[in-house]
Amino acid sequence: MMNKSALKFAFIMALIVTSYISFILVSVNAGFNNNFIFIWLRSWFIAFLLAFPSLLFVAPLVRKKLKL
Repeated sequence: MMNKSALKFAFIMALIVTSYISFILVSVNAGFNNNFIFIWLRSWFIAFLLAFPSLLFVAPLVRKKLKL
């Protein structure tokens, strides 16, 4: 069973990391055009949907494997 602090940690980490990485990648690849905000929010949302479950399920496995 996952505790609330692990859930909060995964959510906040996924939110922060995916927001700035997607911002940088969209600005480099698409530039700042009229659709920038739409493209960035769409890219961020997709990245967040992938990162959040990954942090929930992969991070504990890595911690266990590294005995942290």
